[in-house]
Amino acid sequence: MKVLLKITGMTCAACSARLERSIGSMEGVDKCSVNLAAEIMVVEFDTAKTDIDIVGKSIEKAGYGWSEIRDDAIEYEPLKENEIKALLFKFIVAAVFAVPLLYIAMGHMLPFEWHLPLPKILHPENCPLNFALVQIALLFPVIIAGRGFYIAGFRAIWLRSPNMDSLIAVGTSAAALYSLYAAYQVARERFAFAEHLYFETSGVIIALVLLGKLLEAVSKGKTSDAIKRLMNLRPKTAAVIRGGMEAELPISEVVSGDIIIVKPGGKIPVDGVVIEGTATIDESALTGESMPIEKKAGDFVYAASINKNGLIKFRAAKVGADTLLAQIIKLVEGALESKAPIAQMADAVAGVFVPVVFCVALAAFAGWSIATKDLGFALMIFISVLVISCPCALGLATPTAILVATGKGAEAGILIKSGAALETAHKIQTIVFDKTGTITEGKPEVTDVVASNIDKRRLLQLAASAEKGSEHPLGEAIVKYAEKENLIMLPLTDFEARAGMGVSCCIDGQAILIGNVRLMNQHGISMSNVNAEANRFADSGKTPVYIAVNNQIAGIIAVADVVKKNSADAIKRLADMGIEIVMITGDNSRAAEAIAKQTGIMRVLSEVLPQDKFNEVKKLQSSGKIVAMVGDGVNDAPALTQADIGIAIGSGTDVAMECADIVLTHGDLMGVSAAVSLSKVTIRNIRQNLFWAFGYNIASIPVAAGVLHIFGGPLLSPIIAAAAMSLSSVSVITNALRLKKYDTNV
Repeated sequence: MKVLLKITGMTCAACSARLERSIGSMEGVDKCSVNLAAEIMVVEFDTAKTDIDIVGKSIEKAGYGWSEIRDDAIEYEPLKENEIKALLFKFIVAAVFAVPLLYIAMGHMLPFEWHLPLPKILHPENCPLNFALVQIALLFPVIIAGRGFYIAGFRAIWLRSPNMDSLIAVGTSAAALYSLYAAYQVARERFAFAEHLYFETSGVIIALVLLGKLLEAVSKGKTSDAIKRLMNLRPKTAAVIRGGMEAELPISEVVSGDIIIVKPGGKIPVDGVVIEGTATIDESALTGESMPIEKKAGDFVYAASINKNGLIKFRAAKVGADTLLAQIIKLVEGALESKAPIAQMADAVAGVFVPVVFCVALAAFAGWSIATKDLGFALMIFISVLVISCPCALGLATPTAILVATGKGAEAGILIKSGAALETAHKIQTIVFDKTGTITEGKPEVTDVVASNIDKRRLLQLAASAEKGSEHPLGEAIVKYAEKENLIMLPLTDFEARAGMGVSCCIDGQAILIGNVRLMNQHGISMSNVNAEANRFADSGKTPVYIAVNNQIAGIIAVADVVKKNSADAIKRLADMGIEIVMITGDNSRAAEAIAKQTGIMRVLSEVLPQDKFNEVKKLQSSGKIVAMVGDGVNDAPALTQADIGIAIGSGTDVAMECADIVLTHGDLMGVSAAVSLSKVTIRNIRQNLFWAFGYNIASIPVAAGVLHIFGGPLLSPIIAAAAMSLSSVSVITNALRLKKYDTNV
């Protein structure tokens, strides 16, 4: 069983790593993955060995809150808004008391003291005890505001899994406790200790870290804007005809088969088929396609699309979690469940980061204590090392970028189903395109009928009758053409579909074969009297369908499938990226080459059986290439699964979409190049984030430990260290948010 859980209380990558370790090691748990940016945990477990309540208790024992995410709908808004409000209140309280605390502690040192005179009763030289007691009084409410750091931080230490809160808690506690000791000495009239009060260090650090957490929460909220917009697209009610009357019902009460009315300006509430009326429908929110689409009886409409004009009635076909919108949301959320391989390094570092920082801080404290004999100086070094360190930036570097990128892709009709897919896409070297329905419209039409020793209408009638039971696009085109010619379908027996070749059956006692050259050759049928016409059709991009009656060639029907409007431009754009383009099809080589010529494809694999598409992809991979497969049909599913990246055209079948790693909700191949480009810019963004996160810690920790001071360089104040630590996480998230401005049309 797999469940999604919303986790509260995580503060850094050490928290997410700890949860993954503790929950993942439970008996019965097969897999556990935590996304720090989205605050989501995905747990897969054996219900015979454990259950959600046991998992939940383990999460609580680790010090975190949890709630189950039901119906694949993550409620971002309420929790995030409450968190931001709580952090804002805590920061205001901390700042109100930390600012005067800082002034009282440091004001007497300022060269412009005469501008902001410190009352004599608070001056360390005149009234040192007052100086100490007022600082204690001001620090107390700041500590109350930041009590979460101490509760979570010391609990994490007790559980032998320290996190960022532990660094803050230990650092500020050390400063406060040492200052209390100094205040005690002041009370004993050892007034020199008034110069060793560091209450302001604790107070200002807590205030700055709270500010950083507030900015981080606001920024993280923005990373999920795209998903929130998708969720907000869901209509709340529908105008349903029940008992001959129109009634406004909650969307949850709509069932498959209901007749629904949508007026101009209204949203389509569920997926269904138009049964009456015509309308112009805006599907841009779902597909990224800006142009509205004309819908008439028999056409499919999708939930959350908007009726621009016209009144339509449609029959509900898919409701609730089955609608396209629900599937899109589910796919986007699915990207949050998995970790990109590039994140594993950061997670590995985060798992040992905090203990290493503690060791460095203790070593620096011991070294400076021995070298200077000044406990206060060594304490400041100790605190600086603890608070400058930032495992948050490491933990947020990858998931925030992936969260923003997948949301950006969803807005453009590009659904990326996992972080691994997003990462791999930028490495694609070869893309294999299925022809029918992918490069072409997939709606072929009959253009020519050539009969040999048989009446044309009789030939067409036999062919259409045979293809009536077939689901192949070419067969459907023949049936549709025959129906336009008002031909009656004849009864048949012994129908058999031959995968990748055609069909066979018996009609009026005659053995009928209809299909490609391979089928004719298999039965030893001579095609000499129609070869010239077949070659002419093939040269012009038409597919010749051969018909044989009683093992004698009876004629051919030419079917043409036009190339999609943007196919040539999309393929050129990919070729300009240095990607090898391959077209794969079951059509004969001449028809395939004609389509390749129109689109600029240099390499063609023709007359490939459906089951062999898988093998062709495997062959390309065996040469060491990273291969993507783009397709839309059921017969593309094995190849989509085998490819390093499977890209399904959303207008295709559910099976193809299920097997793919990336789904284009529209049928435009420009989405393929957009997906690759989005992957490239996202990986570049992640690398920038990781470089900053690693670089920041590698550079700042030695400085905080006083390495530069050994050679006469500056020291790093704990307060400056706290500000830098807080801003490091915000900078990583802000950089990830730049992806929201990326133009997927470029």
